[in-house]
Amino acid sequence: MLQNELTKMGLNIREAMLYLAALELGKANVSELAKKAGIKRTTAYLALESLKEKGLVSAAPQKNTRTVYWAENPKKIQEMLTEHQGTFNRILPELLTFTNLMEVKPAIRFFEGKEGIKELFKDMLRYPKQEILEWYSETYALDFEEEFFVNFFTPERVKKEIFVRAILPGNEIIRKLLPKNQQELRRTKLIDPEVYKIGIEINVYGGRKVSIISFREKIGLLIESKTIAESMKNIFDIMWNLLPERK
Repeated sequence: MLQNELTKMGLNIREAMLYLAALELGKANVSELAKKAGIKRTTAYLALESLKEKGLVSAAPQKNTRTVYWAENPKKIQEMLTEHQGTFNRILPELLTFTNLMEVKPAIRFFEGKEGIKELFKDMLRYPKQEILEWYSETYALDFEEEFFVNFFTPERVKKEIFVRAILPGNEIIRKLLPKNQQELRRTKLIDPEVYKIGIEINVYGGRKVSIISFREKIGLLIESKTIAESMKNIFDIMWNLLPERK
């Protein structure tokens, strides 16, 4: 609907409804506009004042003391957006200085339940054309929903060209993945399952993120820290380089 599209351009729903009503009616008083828009008259007054401030509606008093309103040309919306874009461009450098300050602060978030764990994996999909470093075990298939990875996560990851390097135990469940390595943009190195006793999954991605997931306990932790992520990447690379290539 047009009113929903207008809300995406900075109007609230009442302003959008009144602006469309004014376009359709031409000159009209508050009562007529409120009735056409389907909102209360008292609410309409406030919304019309806001539209006047935005330059989208004009008003003039009539001889009978009633004020009539009319909508300005819709091109005014484009002008308003252009003006806002110019303002945003001017203040963007200053806003980015706050972002830079934020990035030095590590953040930790806790996720719980199957849906919480899925949110962790969906976060990895926000970094297309990058690489995920993974330590993981067969618990994703034994204690979680393997279908989530087969039907959603892996296809989406491939679509976004997110590559994976993974260190895994060389057991039967994991070896079933290996024939699809190339088509699923994955490189793997295996460790003897008698040695690899890691029952969680660890992912390093996005330049500053580390996720730690226990499928069995249905909990996950997301750490956002460039220092921790770079350190974990270094640990992963040391292990990766020490392990033999898969035959």
